[in-house]
Amino acid sequence: MIEIQGVTKKFQDKKTSITALKHVTFSVEKGQTVGLLGENGAGKTTLLRTIATLLSPTEGRISVGGHDTLVHPDEVKKRIGVLFGGETGLYERLTARENLEYFAMLYGLSKHETKVRIDDLAKMFGMRDYLNRKVGGFSKGMRQKVAISRTLIHNPEIILFDEPTTGLDITSSNVFRQLVHQLKREGKTIIFSSHIMEEVALLCDSAAMMHKGELVYQGSLEELYKSEDSKDLNYIFMSKLVRKGEHYAS
Repeated sequence: MIEIQGVTKKFQDKKTSITALKHVTFSVEKGQTVGLLGENGAGKTTLLRTIATLLSPTEGRISVGGHDTLVHPDEVKKRIGVLFGGETGLYERLTARENLEYFAMLYGLSKHETKVRIDDLAKMFGMRDYLNRKVGGFSKGMRQKVAISRTLIHNPEIILFDEPTTGLDITSSNVFRQLVHQLKREGKTIIFSSHIMEEVALLCDSAAMMHKGELVYQGSLEELYKSEDSKDLNYIFMSKLVRKGEHYAS
């Protein structure tokens, strides 16, 4: 479903070059839910943006649903839904409903499909009371719910979430987790980054751990727990970083 092969991403300004991704290679099978783990600056968001065709790799290639992200970006965009932390992509002067209708139109949904999808998402996220209010007056949590709905409005095959529960209260976070379970039952392919290890352990089949732009682990959680003789993801992650540091030092 997603094939990432030798991807490097460099950002260049007048004086310096920053390598955000270093020869990253891994694959995600259809229906998998992958937790993307790493400290701030590890390259998680850059990787997600590159998969979503918002950035082009400096080296390597990415294929999504059999389509190269550089050769057929429009085909890739049809198949994915994207939500990046801190970037809701919403228009403040429009109501929540109008925002969702606008994005549904961009994806070519009919008026009937749009109404059904909006009603379903509003019920799922408890947005009915403010669906017809302008987004400009919303709290962070309310915006996040609309943003997640915007990501799912066209019923995408592949969903990329960057810190999806940021700004959500406990109840809303639980609703999101129930949503992920539902999406998994529907056979969706999901990659999401999170600093909440318990969230990854609860929702994901596998994990991809990143450090300084490099992949330090990618595989099933079951195999990871077995190899590390622990189910404590915080401990496992920090342990891998320590070992990686020792590798650099040698």
